[in-house]
Amino acid sequence: MPLNIITKSVQLSDGREIIIETGKLAKQADGAVVVKMGDTMLLATIVSSEEAKEGVDFLPLSVDYQEKFAAAGRIPGGFLKREGRLGDHEILISRLVDRALRPLFPDDYHAETQVFIQLISADPNAQPDALAALAASSAIAVSDIPFGGPISEVRVIRLDGAFKINPTLEDIQKADLELIVAATLDNILMVEGEMNEVSEEVMLEALKVAHEAIKEQCKVQLELAEAVDKTEKRTYSHETNDEELRAEMNEKLYDKAYEIARKTIVNKKERIDAFKSIKEAYIERLPEDHEKDPFLIDKYFHDIEKKAARSLVLDERIRLDGRTMDQIRPIWSEVNYLPTAHGSAIFTRGETQSLTTVTLGTKLDEQTIDNAMVTGTNKFILHYNFPGFSTGEVRPNRGPGRREVGHGNLAHRALKKVLPSEEENPYTLRVVSDILESNGSSSMATVCAGSLALMDAGIQIKAPVTGIAMGMISDPETGKYAILSDILGDEDHLGDMDFKVTGTAEGITACQMDIKIDGLSYEILGEALAQARAGRLHILEEIKKTISEPRESLKPNAPRLISFKIDKEFIGTVIGPGGKVIQEIQKETNTTIVLEEIEDAGVVSIYASDEASVTAAEKWIKGIVAVPEVGEIYDGKVKSITNFGAFIEFMPGKEGLLHISEIKWERLDNMDGVLEAGEEIKVKLIGTDKKTGKFRLSRKVLLPKPQKQIKN
Repeated sequence: MPLNIITKSVQLSDGREIIIETGKLAKQADGAVVVKMGDTMLLATIVSSEEAKEGVDFLPLSVDYQEKFAAAGRIPGGFLKREGRLGDHEILISRLVDRALRPLFPDDYHAETQVFIQLISADPNAQPDALAALAASSAIAVSDIPFGGPISEVRVIRLDGAFKINPTLEDIQKADLELIVAATLDNILMVEGEMNEVSEEVMLEALKVAHEAIKEQCKVQLELAEAVDKTEKRTYSHETNDEELRAEMNEKLYDKAYEIARKTIVNKKERIDAFKSIKEAYIERLPEDHEKDPFLIDKYFHDIEKKAARSLVLDERIRLDGRTMDQIRPIWSEVNYLPTAHGSAIFTRGETQSLTTVTLGTKLDEQTIDNAMVTGTNKFILHYNFPGFSTGEVRPNRGPGRREVGHGNLAHRALKKVLPSEEENPYTLRVVSDILESNGSSSMATVCAGSLALMDAGIQIKAPVTGIAMGMISDPETGKYAILSDILGDEDHLGDMDFKVTGTAEGITACQMDIKIDGLSYEILGEALAQARAGRLHILEEIKKTISEPRESLKPNAPRLISFKIDKEFIGTVIGPGGKVIQEIQKETNTTIVLEEIEDAGVVSIYASDEASVTAAEKWIKGIVAVPEVGEIYDGKVKSITNFGAFIEFMPGKEGLLHISEIKWERLDNMDGVLEAGEEIKVKLIGTDKKTGKFRLSRKVLLPKPQKQIKN
């Protein structure tokens, strides 16, 4: 069967080309494309069942991004030597694509759908994560699956004041702003990224630059769909509705739901129970032989509850818990809560609470990164845990899911921008946020608690970071909208936007935005950013009441770690034959020592539980690498005695000969009883043997010279 290969391309503003190809690979999938930029190639496929499963009223969409190690010419590590479960890096890219695609499938489309994106060729100068959503959307475009796209994602950075689309890894590392932006031809859908304390105006400008590039990529997908004749999508019927029941429930229950919303019940559980009582009373009044579908009753009541809460905000400017649009929930915080942690903090805002710890470790505690394209280590680790009890639920503890990975990554991005340099802080840092209560924006609570815990630990961060989750409710028919600060979990669920912003008093450090509606203008987005800044600064003032700057020193129970450089030529000397010298230092001083060669120098890291041990090991090593100076006086130790003198260790690892003639001014005929092995004496370096390079020491020059007796 002949291949029908169709290729389209789009150029970036700097002349680089992105090529989209279909018709060659994976032809049994509903849609499949290969996207290529440079030597980076992604294969994206989509398959969607024809029918929805019974009782499913949502879209069972799964998005998986996986990097093949062969793409980078590597073999996976580990025992199995094959690609396994997705790593955190792959999960984060999967989430970026998922969050962009999911809102654009029809609300009534409930067929099980799977998007699979594979990195099959890797070019370090063309990062694949910025192409993954383009590949996924293109696969949908060449299928018959209904979708409100096309969409695409790009990475935008600011480097030396100029914006650049889909840059190289080298440029990304030097940029002061990095965002991944997803959009349709008309609207921005999703934003995620990090910044070096930039202004809201700079961020908005970056979004505009990104959107212009995305528009071109969306247009080429429309051309691709036309070329493969997939502009007509499949017909489906995944919902059974009872319009009579819907109308009846609206008539009987909407006003009651509105009144419950209007009561502004602050406690989440009490509010849930109040709404639930309306539905239960309605069901109890139904005749015993009624044939109304319980599934539809739940569905329609959920719609009623959502509409009531939204209308209350738009019509009366009243929120579910009674706050004004820009009001932040009550905040309290505490540091040093855990006596044995190196740093700890509790941050509570409303019904959301994080208990966060900071642990200091050594070079040996660094996280190893072994992805297909990126290898190395990570000295700053942040973990976010979300147990079931935080929302009053029974949920099995099966380890972190995609949500935990995503929320932890956002908090990690927010805080890493204010960490001290490696020279200022040689420690490996692990921050762990355990969410103990949750009712909206636990990731932002993690950022605030993380700042507090780092300051409590004595880590000299540049400035505390706080975060806030913004929401929006809008009505396109009336043009009404309301921007909500510090949203509740319910407001996130019923709203049209979830916009998380973190930053210092100087500017933004990270953001994450998901938009669920069409037509969000840059003016409204700018208004949301301004309101978010006011909220962030308010939260900042609240946490400063607990601790306003890092402690001057580490906690007494925190380990001590110092790092310093030595000349490359001394690395072997410090290690010693078979590691003998460094092992002796560690044993005698009760320390852990890591010695590595970095940029033609040796970097020594010494780690111990107390200052004295670190100081002793440092003195020992610096003594080994010190260069002896003729004329200097040293504290020496007798190592061995011969008939012609003694060998003295006058510096760590350095011995010299103290000749019998240099011990005393008086003549000595032998060494009997003169010195003992292990005896400590002061000696002076008087020279170096030109032939052998051995050191010559003298003790007598440090003693008073006897006066000559005058003969009568």
